[in-house]
Amino acid sequence: MTLAWLFVALMAILGAPLFVLILAVALLGFHTADYDLAIVAVEFNRLAGMPGLVAIPLFTLAGYVLSESQAPRRLLRVSDALLEWLPGGFAIVALVASALFTAFTGASGVTIVAMGALLYPALRHAGYDDRFNLGLITSSGSLGLLFAPSLPLILYGFVAAQLGTDPAVTVEDLFLAGILPGLLMIGLLSLYAIYKGRGLNRARRAFSSREVLSAVLDARWELPMPIGLLAAIYGGFLAASEAAAVTAAYVIVVTLWIRREMSFSRLGEVMAEAARMVGAILVILGAALALSNWLVDQEVPTHLFELIREHVASPLAFLLLLNGFLLIVGMLLDIFAAIVILVPLLVPVAIGYGIHPVHLGILMLANLQLGYFTPPVGMNLFIASYRFKTPIATLVRASVPFFLILLLAVMLITYIPWLSLVWL
Repeated sequence: MTLAWLFVALMAILGAPLFVLILAVALLGFHTADYDLAIVAVEFNRLAGMPGLVAIPLFTLAGYVLSESQAPRRLLRVSDALLEWLPGGFAIVALVASALFTAFTGASGVTIVAMGALLYPALRHAGYDDRFNLGLITSSGSLGLLFAPSLPLILYGFVAAQLGTDPAVTVEDLFLAGILPGLLMIGLLSLYAIYKGRGLNRARRAFSSREVLSAVLDARWELPMPIGLLAAIYGGFLAASEAAAVTAAYVIVVTLWIRREMSFSRLGEVMAEAARMVGAILVILGAALALSNWLVDQEVPTHLFELIREHVASPLAFLLLLNGFLLIVGMLLDIFAAIVILVPLLVPVAIGYGIHPVHLGILMLANLQLGYFTPPVGMNLFIASYRFKTPIATLVRASVPFFLILLLAVMLITYIPWLSLVWL
């Protein structure tokens, strides 16, 4: 058995796929405990029958279709019409537009690639220096992960709901809980953008109600989506999975038939791309559920809590350690993998310290999104380096002010639970 564990460690060192490693640990764990290994297959079968899971592929499809349309340009125009008159107005436009785009695509890397092509030259034209532009685009790619219908929010809610916590965790609660923390992050970065914009020697465009009206009319099919989505869910008209189906259908109808910005053949390709992403997430999720069942059966979360409590008595100290741990994880792991692996371990421990599981979800995602561009190996640094043909070291220096500002926001989110729980 020791050789088997060593072989798993060797696979990890050689770069085996994550789901293979998780499955290997689960199989070895159940074998050691003398369980029938068919229990792992049962977990995958149980996964297929979970009703809330359908929201993940449907929201993913909606986000992929939107990213192929001209919706980013229209959202950018609306933001520009509303905010360009401010000092630093276009930088705030870039922050808001990136957050909205990421909320629907659920992928910060997609935002950097898709929105970066629009924002980088526009920011340069507006007079901002290259270091500021690169730092803003690299950091803002993950801003929308706390806003509905962000895929990481849904995934956290789904995994945490399987744990049967008290209080319970629902996707609807997480959608509400992410609003103020997400706005706090955008707000702090906007203040920095205003500070940087004050020194620009360029005439800002005066506020024009006519331009605002024109931009809003141009984006009339996209703007109602987040408002209608939240109204349908919290008005009791639709469950999250039903809202996902309506959103996906709406986006496809608008993009194919009303806007005519995508062909049927391209839709098939986009659906295949979305399916591959969802398939990877579901394979990892099924493997992680099997592993979490073994961990719970072996009372690993209980033992982990007792071990931590021996050395960390204060919930505040625990949260500080958790912040550091999640930053490191955010650098090294994709956010989806981090959620399905860590949530079964962290939620019981956090509840033992009196931390609400919804608050834990928001601070966890806030930390992980910060890890996306934490040097030296944050994923967004490499994506931006490839996209803008810029050395990693340059991007690290450019991202430092944004990292420090968002780190302050993460600390406030962590130690002021009211920000996450006020709507619940």
